[in-house]
This record gives sequence, C-alpha cells and structure tokens, in this order.
Amino acid sequence: MDISTKTDTPPPPPVPLAAPTKKSSSVRPGDRIFLALSRGSGILLLLIMAAIAGFLAYRASLVLSKNEGNFFTTFEWNATASPPDFGIAVLVFGTVVSSIIALALAVPVAIGIALFLTHYAPRKLSGPIGYVIDLLAAVPSIVYGLWGFIVLVPNLNGLFGWLDKYLGWTAIFAWDEKAPNALFTVGILLAIMILPIVTNVSREVFRQVPQAHEEAALALGATRWEVIRMSVLPFGRSGIISAAMLGLGRALGETMAVATVLSPEFVINASLLDPGGGTFAQNIAAKFNEANEQGRDALIASGLVLFVITLLVNGAARAIIARRKEYSGANA
Repeated sequence: MDISTKTDTPPPPPVPLAAPTKKSSSVRPGDRIFLALSRGSGILLLLIMAAIAGFLAYRASLVLSKNEGNFFTTFEWNATASPPDFGIAVLVFGTVVSSIIALALAVPVAIGIALFLTHYAPRKLSGPIGYVIDLLAAVPSIVYGLWGFIVLVPNLNGLFGWLDKYLGWTAIFAWDEKAPNALFTVGILLAIMILPIVTNVSREVFRQVPQAHEEAALALGATRWEVIRMSVLPFGRSGIISAAMLGLGRALGETMAVATVLSPEFVINASLLDPGGGTFAQNIAAKFNEANEQGRDALIASGLVLFVITLLVNGAARAIIARRKEYSGANA
C-alpha cells in the first residue's frame, strides 16, 4: 500500500518581518531632557575640577622653582623670604594625624547613636534627638572653634594628665603640663564637628535595611543585637564607609575651628599633647592676608597638595565600597 503523503498544495508564503521600531521613539522627552542635564552637569563638574587643578598647578609652579628647601621634607615656612625656603612636612603630619584622631573618636560613637535611634529608641524620643543632630550639622565652624577655645581647651587638663599617667611611656601621650593647644585637642574638636554628619548618613543607611532581613533573623530566634550584627551592619557597611569618608573630607579641610584652637607653632612634636603643629587649611587661613604674592603662591602650592590628598581619599573610599559591595545587602 502506498503511504506517500506528497500533495500538490503549495507551501505557505513567508511571513514578512515586522519593521524594527526605533529605540529612540520609546524615550520620552522628559527623560531626554533629564539625561542631557545630568550628563551636562557631570561634564561641567569635571571641567571645574580640571580648571581648579590647572590654576593651582600654574601658581604653584611659579614659586616652587625658586624654593631653596625641599617642598615635601622641609620643616620651615619662610615663603616670603628671598629666596623662599618652605616645606609641607609639618602640614601633612598635622592634617593627617588630626583627621585620623577625629575619625577614630567620631565613627564608633556615630554608629552607636545611629543604631540607637533606628533600633532601640522609641519613636517619640528618636525624632527629637534626630532633629537636634540635624541642627548640629548646620552649625558654622567658627562657632565650634569659639566653643573649643572657651570651653574645651580649659577643661582638657584632667584628660591630658590621665593620658600622661597611664600612656605617657609611649611618648605619644607624654605631657609636660603646657597649655593643651595641641593636635590631640584639634582631633577631639574635629570629632565633635563631624559626628552629626556621620550619624545622619549612618542613620539613613540603617533605615534602608529591608524589613524582611530583620524579620527573618528574628524568626530564627536571634536577639536584637544579633539581628544588628548579622543583618543591619553588613547591609550598611558601604554606607558607613561613605559616611566616614564624608566626615574625613570635612576634617581635612576644616579651617577656622583649627586656627582658633591650635597653637601657631610650625613644629612637629613627638607627643600629640604638646602645643604646636599645623594643618593645610589652618596655615592658609592664618598666613594668606599677611603674605606677599610669592607667599600666596606658596600657600596655593600647599593647597594643591591638600586637593590631591582629598582626591586620593575619595578614590580610596570608592575603591573600598566597590570591593565590598557584593558582601552587602545593597544588591538584594
């Protein structure tokens, strides 16, 4: 029996492909305008940064070629002399040390306050406390400086004496009972200044923790501290680093408060409790008005170094955040 299924029916004609739709037609005009404004703002910001760097580099080159000393290792600042002899060793030491002290004191306290406001304090109490912290972040630096000079400095003798008694053998905390206008005092004052900023950012980060993470931990029998340790802190790790770097940026560039508290001696002391030292911003503010054109160029050269340090700190913070992003809950 022939079981062939061959027929005379012609095959169906090919279906014409639909014309590709233009991708641009799906973008609404508002999105295009927003994209253009965002891109333009980013390009404008880069141009401004490049212009600032170019201006600082040009003015710095005018005086660095005349400098008799080594710009990075000289412990003197005679920029108005002829020929000039100046260096930034004291400024680098003072800026870095005072900022590290401020971060070491402020960040743990800020994280504790943020956790208390978001996970322990009742809502009636957390609201007013958070409002007060927001106000403290807006207080001008000169107010902090005056408070530090009038209130903080005269009351640090007890703390300095205690540090000298128990940690004076390290030489870092040796104190010879001079006036406490030292880098450690500056670090304490900077810690108080950056505390509201770090606290506010950390508090907002902790509020973004998914409720499901905390509820899942509680369902497994975890205590409140275990919930914070296993869910809240890992999720907010990148935000905490960002908050710390934001506070560090303010500490590096603080001017008036440091100039009000720190003793104007251009020296490096082995003890953090001895008066004297300097920071980039404080040195520029203290000497800019009395300097001639050559001295101002030298101060601008020091400002260029501060500019580079700030860029390096921000770059390091971005690298740390990018490396730890996969371990946080931000991608969940």
